[in-house]
Amino acid sequence: MAARIIDLQAKNYNEQLQTVIARKTDQLKPIEEKVNAIIQRVKKLGDTALCEFTQEFDNFSVPDIETLRLSVDRCKQIAEQCDIKVRDALSFAHERIYNHHLRMKKEDYVYEDPIGVKLGWCYRPLDSVGLYVPGGKAAYPSSVLMNAIPAQIAGVKRIVMVTPTPQGIINPTICAAATILGIEEIWNIGGAQAVAALAYGTQTIQNVDKIVGPGNDFVALAKKNVFGQCGIDMIAGPSEILILADKKTCPDVIAADLLAQAEHDENAQAIAIVQGMELAKKVEKSIEKQLKNLPKENLAHKSWLQWGALIVVEAINDQCISLVNMIAPEHLELQLEDPHKLIPHIKHAGAIFIGRHTAEVFGDYSAGSNHVLPTARTARFCSGLSVDDYMKKIALLECSEKSAKMLRETTITLAKAEGLLAHAAAAAIKRS
Repeated sequence: MAARIIDLQAKNYNEQLQTVIARKTDQLKPIEEKVNAIIQRVKKLGDTALCEFTQEFDNFSVPDIETLRLSVDRCKQIAEQCDIKVRDALSFAHERIYNHHLRMKKEDYVYEDPIGVKLGWCYRPLDSVGLYVPGGKAAYPSSVLMNAIPAQIAGVKRIVMVTPTPQGIINPTICAAATILGIEEIWNIGGAQAVAALAYGTQTIQNVDKIVGPGNDFVALAKKNVFGQCGIDMIAGPSEILILADKKTCPDVIAADLLAQAEHDENAQAIAIVQGMELAKKVEKSIEKQLKNLPKENLAHKSWLQWGALIVVEAINDQCISLVNMIAPEHLELQLEDPHKLIPHIKHAGAIFIGRHTAEVFGDYSAGSNHVLPTARTARFCSGLSVDDYMKKIALLECSEKSAKMLRETTITLAKAEGLLAHAAAAAIKRS
């Protein structure tokens, strides 16, 4: 399987580079009408629509809405079917993710300025969040941990988990994660209909303040559609990795990390910026060899052929940093002799994995950092999921009689300049 090798010394390198970087930016349009119709039907019919869509898309009989509710006891029973090693691994990961995110919780702050005005802010958790968990072709219990733990640390009282169950089969690993977390409200629904139920509510399911979690194109577009009715974490696109590697890096390691990301999705993108054509050729050969060890139907084959690339540079220099910032990758690995000297110059990345021993997959599961990260160059203006996403920052302002007098004239002047006479009057009125 031939790699796309781009030599930055070549005359047409920029044209080749743009071909790789220019991802499909609007692949959701063809299904927009279908998603909108699903959302409107759930808004109109509520529980009835959820039952109908679940029967249609997940292919099992749903006599009533309560059939779709997964009780805590039933969830625990199904979790027991999960391999003990997997349950132990989830518990280990849970502890690490929890301890890391616990450090993110911020404290209220108030100060008094020189004229006696007290200013500051306080933090309050959201009342409720909906956690979407894929349960069809892909089932990721690690994502349950990544999305729910920051919410619990923030103090969110109600966490609702929704997950599709094709043919009515509930994934034991998802139940194991939910049991470890102590999630009590779980619904076996998925797709755009689940997003609509969380956003607008039904006769039985109460709406939430924010929806988080990954999903297919229907889920992504539904989240985009309901934004404003409730909050969302982000519109997650196909996964991405960019590896910056000097000539001393092992080509087998580069290849392994590229393929690990490529197997997420046939539209996932795996790119490496490597020092020298010799290393690029070795990586290419290693990828071909490692792909033979994966099933042919593995998504890594399609992903690498369609979107993968090796970019060849002569040296690790400012040009490399410019490339990194232009690509703004979800995951950035720095497989370099001295990676720390580059970090101050990297402006755009979802997460940075520093040094030759730091595999990106550690961040996916057990290192403790969150794996819900911005894709499709949105790292230019967006951050990965954290405790902050489940909290609101409320501004605080308190004036004494003396400081109010000192603010009055300026406020009146500016209010009149804007033609807002009632504002000026409110500033001028005597208060006791």
